[in-house]
Amino acid sequence: MHVGAFNAYSKELLDPQSDLYGFDPQVVILATQTRDLLPELWNNDSDLAAQHSEAVAVRAAADIEHLIGSLRSRSNAHLILNTLEMPSFPNAGILDSQRSTGQSETIRTVNRHIREAAAKHLGIYVLDYDALIARFGRLKWADESKWLTMRMPLAADSFFHLANEYIRFLLPLCGRVCKALLIDLDNTIWGGVIGEDGLDGIKLGAEYPGNAYLEVQRAILDLHRRGVILAICSKNNPEDALEVFNRHEAMLLRLDHFAATRINWQSKPENIRELASELNIGIDALAFLDDNPLEREEVRMLLPEVHVIDLPSSAALFAGALRSTPVFERLALSQEDRDRGTYYLAEQQRARLQNRTVTLEDYYRSLEMVVEIGAATSRTIARVAQLTQKTNQFNLTTRRYSEQEIAIKAADARWRVYALSAADRFGDYGLVGVAITSRSNDVCEIDSFLLSCRIIGRSVETALLSYVARQAASEGLRWLRGWYLPTRKSAPSKDFYQKHGFKIISQSDGQTLFEYDLSKELTWPQWVKLQTEGSAAR
Repeated sequence: MHVGAFNAYSKELLDPQSDLYGFDPQVVILATQTRDLLPELWNNDSDLAAQHSEAVAVRAAADIEHLIGSLRSRSNAHLILNTLEMPSFPNAGILDSQRSTGQSETIRTVNRHIREAAAKHLGIYVLDYDALIARFGRLKWADESKWLTMRMPLAADSFFHLANEYIRFLLPLCGRVCKALLIDLDNTIWGGVIGEDGLDGIKLGAEYPGNAYLEVQRAILDLHRRGVILAICSKNNPEDALEVFNRHEAMLLRLDHFAATRINWQSKPENIRELASELNIGIDALAFLDDNPLEREEVRMLLPEVHVIDLPSSAALFAGALRSTPVFERLALSQEDRDRGTYYLAEQQRARLQNRTVTLEDYYRSLEMVVEIGAATSRTIARVAQLTQKTNQFNLTTRRYSEQEIAIKAADARWRVYALSAADRFGDYGLVGVAITSRSNDVCEIDSFLLSCRIIGRSVETALLSYVARQAASEGLRWLRGWYLPTRKSAPSKDFYQKHGFKIISQSDGQTLFEYDLSKELTWPQWVKLQTEGSAAR
């Protein structure tokens, strides 16, 4: 942690020799106040503010954009940028709302310019500071006596709220988010116990308390739209529980929203382990929603890696607790995120096909797999970076990269950044594979090689490696090298290089360097068709 000097943010961002750049941060938080950035607008009389409002807004936006450009020219760090806050009482009082160039409207204009400036650069994220203040109460946010006597801008309680808001950004930046939400049913998404109260007795509908549970379902659906995988984890008779989904007219959630279900009388930890295995997701990427504090405590004790969501005693507050949970935050939303629920439904069809086929090769052929591999572009860089940050199981080096770092590598002639998309007879997987390589003399070194867990084991990993080898050989390189850097979760990729004919040339502290002779062709899996962008499969 490096904390800048008091009100010296401009100097630190503009000076290439500042302590900020010496610290070499991964994330920078720029927390400005309106009174500091626009003192003439904050302090002066309303006539002056109205007269020069447009010029003030343009100048402030230009200053912010200049600071962003200065940071980006010297650092690849992520930047979390606060918007400006409104005054509790505008200088002109209620007259301010009657003016199109008043104090409040000018601040809104500056904030719009801040968002536009942030959108021009990778890795710049906007924190709606004014909305945060409004959420917890504008009059309670600041402590005027502390500001006047010690230049402390916030009341004591507000630091807690501000820190939590930064955590909502830092967790996705660090890849510490949950991929799936496991959901209890009785007294969680409807009121009552279906096995005892029956379909007509449970509480779900437009009136209280049924409307509280509808709000929970709306919150869950919003997470589903962000790409969070949903699964049911309920102690219940399956027939009773499924009847609610099939017959209750107020239900917003449908069975096809859920990628997996466990409706039985096993313990919740046991069901959670099974769901993690079925979804092929690490235990630490799961969140658990249950109204029962005893069930929550059992999961905490037996599966401490699971993020257990604490719910208040009143169902009216359940939806707010779920929406405020930071492990579901996303700073970007790819098409793969939007379609994730569809991917898991298609996966169930693939599993049924595998059970019907005699051999693994028959299964591969019956999938009719098609892959598209090409250089990462401005359209795919965000997804490529997301995969480096989130993929753990089939990831040979587990190097994490930001969008701006991927963009720099993609533009460097010494590097290649390949993105793989795949589809089969059941549907589109989306962009699920990444390979990053560098060149030095006659050696192509694999910096990163990873695939989403959704497609591991269907020989697509072999196709991507074969493509990388072909590209390196076509450029006249002699050797293909790659490290395996083990982590707690990367065991599925441990033997990957050896299985494809690579030889060990170096080992140290559990890290292994492999090498492949590019004079030999690395065989492409014959049941996978390669499609280059804009061409037919071949």
